[in-house]
Amino acid sequence: MPKAKLQAATVGGSPDDIEAMFYEALQTGSIERLMACWADEDEVVCVHPGGQRLLGPAAIRASFEALFANGVLQARPMQVRKVESLASAMHNLLEVVDVMTPQGPRHAYVIATNVYHRTPQGWRMVAHHASPGTPYEIQEGLESTQVLH
Repeated sequence: MPKAKLQAATVGGSPDDIEAMFYEALQTGSIERLMACWADEDEVVCVHPGGQRLLGPAAIRASFEALFANGVLQARPMQVRKVESLASAMHNLLEVVDVMTPQGPRHAYVIATNVYHRTPQGWRMVAHHASPGTPYEIQEGLESTQVLH
């Protein structure tokens, strides 16, 4: 998809639209779609699980290009908790990541916070901070959302 169309796709969208596009880009390995989710500001920040703080679009792009060099990232967002206002939104979520190991496919668990700002170009991601999680967060979240009738 041409860069102009990617940018146009984000204008007028919601934080939910940008988040969906971000995770789709991870799953398809599309660096252009992934970077179209980010604000074009030097202050944007990304922290991968166990990684250093990456500042600015160039550093963030390079980190995801390195990730994609090893294949796509099958990360599925779950249990999204949102705080939203007119000009900003914060989504805290759990990610289940499919990982191929010598023993076969396994799941990795990540706790992530995504922050979005409304910019002149539409909603854009300004921060993605991910930390290692455990399967217990997933299970506890599922148990706390179940309703018995």
